[in-house]
Order: sequence, then structure tokens, then C-alpha cells
Amino acid sequence: MKKHFAGLSVVVCLALAVWLGVAQHGSAAETLVWRTDQDRVDAEIESWPLPKVLEAIAFATGWQIYFEPGSEYTVTSRFHQLKPSEALRRLLGELNFALLPQTNGPAKLFIYRNSVHEATQLIQVAKKPKTDSGSNPIPNELIVRLKPGGKESIDALAKRLGAKVVGKIDGLNAYRLQFEDAAAAQDARAGLENDNDVASVENNFSIAAPGQMQPLAMSSPPPSPSFKLAPPDSTDKLLVALVDTAIQTRGAPWADYIMGSYSLAGTDSSDPNQLKHGTGMMDTLWDALGKTLDDPGSSSVGFLHFDVYGSSSTTTMFDVAGAIAEAVNKGAKIINLSLAGYGDSPVLDSVLSQAHDHGILIVASAGNDGSTTPMVPASKPNVLSVTSGNRNGEIASYANRSDTVDLIAPGASIVYYNGQAYLVTGTSTAAANVSGAAAALTINTKQAPLQAASGITKLPGFPPAKKP
Repeated sequence: MKKHFAGLSVVVCLALAVWLGVAQHGSAAETLVWRTDQDRVDAEIESWPLPKVLEAIAFATGWQIYFEPGSEYTVTSRFHQLKPSEALRRLLGELNFALLPQTNGPAKLFIYRNSVHEATQLIQVAKKPKTDSGSNPIPNELIVRLKPGGKESIDALAKRLGAKVVGKIDGLNAYRLQFEDAAAAQDARAGLENDNDVASVENNFSIAAPGQMQPLAMSSPPPSPSFKLAPPDSTDKLLVALVDTAIQTRGAPWADYIMGSYSLAGTDSSDPNQLKHGTGMMDTLWDALGKTLDDPGSSSVGFLHFDVYGSSSTTTMFDVAGAIAEAVNKGAKIINLSLAGYGDSPVLDSVLSQAHDHGILIVASAGNDGSTTPMVPASKPNVLSVTSGNRNGEIASYANRSDTVDLIAPGASIVYYNGQAYLVTGTSTAAANVSGAAAALTINTKQAPLQAASGITKLPGFPPAKKP
């Protein structure tokens, strides 16, 4: 952060006042005493500007504090022996807050009025978030496409090569072959490339799981009950597909609108009490939909869900391509891909191209590596690539900013699950926000999704990305 508030010296003096209990002139000091060892807070504050209060909290706790630029607020508060969560409510008054613990490093506190993604101005310099989106070719696998009407079936071909068929994409004659080891795959590739029945051979690339959501230690109360759509059995629904991890429908406002949930990677056996990435994306998409719809009660929307991770820490380009193909076949008009990786996949390219030709809007996250290197599938020409940032067009430090990025969107949301609040951040969140907004605009304007999506940049908080 280039800009710091003038007044760091005030914080140092404030700390001395906390220890001594008196001001320099002998009168009772105005203090903010944050006893981290006792988990208790005292305050004697009269007309402190918000930055001064946040600097004092940061000084005492070591938290990295972000707040919404332009938040004008004056704090006057007197209390003793309050727990930190109650102290923050008293100090911040009309403002909202969310505290995100970190397993490595200081916790992060976000201060905002309406939406957590607007809390972008930093009181203390933050470390760059770690990337979680590396991708590598799978050494013992190949993706093979057969020519129509070939003499040899895929089963016969696999048996001859000593491979297993572990996946297929109907309509493309594309198959995922798994070999005993990398050497066997390499030996088979040379023969496949010269086989008259084979249209193409390529590597299959892994895509890292988006990661677990971290629970907030403290947050403002959850919002009032969600909006209602037209009844789930309404005809002529706009179908929106989510390709992600497993989802948890328990208590979710969107649960009744899931028209189908499909696993392409086996059953997810991870902890059901931990918020899953797919659930966070569904909540974010749902919230963006409700905020943008003109008349939710008469809007007919359904959701399709495709789990391409199961219990694994990775998925593959092939499985993502297969999920997109399934979503198109089942009638999805908008497909959200809150995932990203590296690698070239002609099969994925073909699926994306065919989906676009059918008028399907594909929305994908640009990636969280903070670089200008394009990531897949967001960088593909038939995909709306979304990065994370604020309404002023400033891209988040962790977010990809390649020249293939089309749109900036809010990259943070608070999700409530199983009595716990979670802060969900990243370009995954940004993509889900765009998919929800695009679905709403499709309904509002009665346009096809590809045409309606052009209006997203007119919404507050969704500026187009500036090309280098």
C-alpha cells in the first residue's frame, strides 16, 4: 500500500497512554485498551476519526485491517471489559466488519458499509496471498479423440495399449486413457499419433482444488432472510450450471432450485461441517442474482451442479470439459467455472467453442497468481474472463491481470453455513458474482445470455478490465 494515514505517531502516544493511564496534561486519557492476553477491551473515546481507531486496533492486535475508502465515521464510545466482537460493534456502530483468521500470519479485519469487497484500503501492509492454482500434465494419462467410423473401438485400442478408459465425452469421441506409468504413456503416444483411427492425442492437465474456506473469528450478524424466486416447478427456467467442488444444500436458500447435481469424480468424503468451495460459489452467485433481478418473485431460475473434484485435491482439464459438455446437453445457458490452471487442451477448446456456438455464456475466474500469465479456461476466446478488484477498476494484488481478462468484479463475499461465517475471496468469487449478475440481466432484458452479459459493465462494481 503506497498511502498510509498521517497519525502513526498518535498511535504510539496512544499506547503510552494505555500503559500510564494519564495524558500529558494530567487529565484522564482517552484510551483504547485491547488486552489480547485477556480477550477484553476497554474504551474511553471522544470523537475519534475512523482511521485513528483502526490504527489503534492494528497497533494493539497486529491485525491487517482493510476498510472501505471514503468511509466517514466518527467514533465516540465508552465501555469496559467487553469481548472483542462486542467491542467492535460498539466502536464501529453503523459499519459492518468481518475478521478472518490466518493459519500463517496475522488475522485480517475488513470494515465496510454494504459489501465486504469494498474494503480495499489497507491500514497495514499485507503480505501477498499464496497462489493455489498451479497445473501440471498428468504423466500417466493421455486424451485421445477417435475419428468417426474408425475400424478400432476405444476399448480395443486401450486393451492393445495396456491402458484403462477412465473417462469419455459423448459427442466428441474423446477419451481419457490411464496407463501404468509415464513411460507406458510415452511409448503409446508415438503409436497413437500415427494411427489412422486417431484424430488427436494430447496431455491431460491437472487443476488444483480452489482450497478450503476459512471461518471468520468474528463478524456482523447474518443478513435478513433471502429473496424468493418463482416456484421451483416453474416451466421455461433459465438454467445456470456450476462446475466446482461438491455443494452443501442444508439450510441454503437456493436448495429447492437445484435441478440436478452430478459427480464426475466420485463421492466427496471430506468433512461435511467445513464449508466447501462449491457452496461458497453458489451462495455468492445467488446473492448477485438477487441483487440484480428486477422482480425476483416472477423470475424462473434453476441450477445444475457438477462436482469435478470429489475427494481429490485436483481435477483435470478433461473432467472440466466433460462437465461443460454435460451442462450444455442438459440445457444450461450460463456456466460458471470458478477454477483456473495452466496447460493446453484442444478438447477443452473444442467444447468451449461448441458451447459458444449454442449461445451459452461461459464465465471463468482469471486465477489468483497475481501475474500477467493467462490461465485456462478463462483465457480462451469463447470465455468471459473475470478478475477480482473494486469498482474503481483497481485489480486485487493476488488476482491475475493478463491481457485476456475482460471484466473486474467483486472478489469477496461473506457466506454463512452451519452457524459459522466464512470470508470467501478470490477471482472464483468474482466469477460467481458475474454469473449471478448475468443470469439476472438475461431475465431482466429478455435477451440471450451472451447479449445480456454485455450490460454487466453498466452495473456498479463491475468495470471492464483495462488492457495493457
